[in-house]
Amino acid sequence: MGQLKIETTDLQDVKLLTPQVFGDQRGFFTEAYSQRDFQAGGINYSFVQDNHSWSSKKGILRGLHFQNGQAAQTKLVRVVSGMIWDVIVDLRDGSPTYLKWQGYLLSEINHRQLLIPKGFAHGFVTLTDNVNFLYKCDNYYDAQADAGISYRDEQLNIEWPVDLKQVIVSTKDAHQPSLSEFLENNPFIYGEI
Repeated sequence: MGQLKIETTDLQDVKLLTPQVFGDQRGFFTEAYSQRDFQAGGINYSFVQDNHSWSSKKGILRGLHFQNGQAAQTKLVRVVSGMIWDVIVDLRDGSPTYLKWQGYLLSEINHRQLLIPKGFAHGFVTLTDNVNFLYKCDNYYDAQADAGISYRDEQLNIEWPVDLKQVIVSTKDAHQPSLSEFLENNPFIYGEI
């Protein structure tokens, strides 16, 4: 039924997806996910878990998160209410875009989705109140493999569109290791995950 617009990005293997939206005075309808359309576009993942996070206020920052080893996850992320600045970092040693980051505006208005392959750190900051963030994963959550790096890492120098002194973060995210600490035992090798 729908047409899926698939765009390549500046980061290796990352795709920005925009489904077709049908709207009128009542609202809209969209096929947020169609395995057939994704496969026709060369995107072949078996998603096994759907996650939903809600952020009550503007200025909540979550990340930068990933799972290590066999628990690594490919994610398909989207926003169903509100707006975020979504940031990913390529941690795959040997990738053409190794240690590069990029940010994407995702919102209930633009309906964009971001396909994030295994081996990327992921985080976002809310730009509005009341953000509902949904994402599909191709692997189950594993608390033993849960990991992250600091959203403030000086080596990455991510350009967040907010004052980092004012953001609301979890205790865990406030104390994530630096990129250099993570790289001492980087489990992600390009082409092997």
